[in-house]
Amino acid sequence: MAASADDERFMTEALALARVNLGATGSNPSVGCVVVRDDGEGPKVIASAVTAPGGRPHAETQALAQAGDAARGATAYVTLEPCSHHGRTPPCAEALIAAGIARVVVSVTDPDERVCGRGLQMLADAGIEVVTGILEKQGERALEAYLMRKRNNRPYVTLKLAVSTDGMIGLKGQGQVAITGAEARNVVHRLRAETDAILVGIGTAIADDPELTVRIAGLEDRSPLRIVIDSDLDLPLSSKLIQGARTVPVLLVSGTEDGSVSFEGRRAALEEAGAEVVNCNPAAPGDLLTALATRGISSLLVEGGAHTAQMFLNAGLVDRILLFTGQVALGKNGVQSPLDRNLVPLGFVHMRTDTVGSDLLDTYEYERTS
Repeated sequence: MAASADDERFMTEALALARVNLGATGSNPSVGCVVVRDDGEGPKVIASAVTAPGGRPHAETQALAQAGDAARGATAYVTLEPCSHHGRTPPCAEALIAAGIARVVVSVTDPDERVCGRGLQMLADAGIEVVTGILEKQGERALEAYLMRKRNNRPYVTLKLAVSTDGMIGLKGQGQVAITGAEARNVVHRLRAETDAILVGIGTAIADDPELTVRIAGLEDRSPLRIVIDSDLDLPLSSKLIQGARTVPVLLVSGTEDGSVSFEGRRAALEEAGAEVVNCNPAAPGDLLTALATRGISSLLVEGGAHTAQMFLNAGLVDRILLFTGQVALGKNGVQSPLDRNLVPLGFVHMRTDTVGSDLLDTYEYERTS
């Protein structure tokens, strides 16, 4: 069916809503829904919603509840095809039908094999006008993490690096070194709040003793799952990660169990402190990403260090690079970054440069053919 002149405008509103709960909806995607009614004075939004934290209720059912009886004969704009399967809640397609919605406008068809066109067909079979592909490119971007997990069985991976003017990411033998300013750090915390999981190598975890949490007022409960690649389970019990493991989950990725008394002792102590230990070849990040996808992890932020970043780059598993360049030089004792503004791996396209306080933020995305 044909799109109306207002469809892009209202879908833009739905897409803006969808971004609000990125990283907060568990294994479900963050979807936006806007219900619009025209009673002769032009179309007006009568209800709007986004997938609730934790993934339920879905956006459609919330918006329909807001609209009440006014939903009958209205148009629903949804960023992702309404679900058609029975899970913990009835299908959203059924809810739209029962509410008397006359027209449904969708940005992206759901690749989930339980849906994948079935929701659209249910609506059409009920006599509802269905329009698809409205602002599809923007919809794919808003849903990129969920779509990556469903289509490729792995999370969408963002590599974040802060690099000095001389191409260093830290100083040898020292902990955290301030390379960027407060504004850039604030951007990183917001990025963490929109991400399902964050990952570092054991070298960074020990040298920097990071928390890897969201420390922005009002968003503290949006801290992602924290993952450390730790082959020998060397993360100290005194580390900030372990000390806070009962508040914000910590996942330690070890290699195959060596069976030694000392290894099993470390495992038991770390698990007693609240961490989860899994066996997965740390040198095969693809296996780890597949395992994370089975847990419903759709987005992963790789924050370091140099070895871990290079490992994901070498495996071709980085989808986006966020490269912060500070205004300090670290000198000959610096730890060389695997990339800088003048040395970006082949296949990455420079998307934009932003000024963040006194620092620069370059965004690169990998240009995939499928």
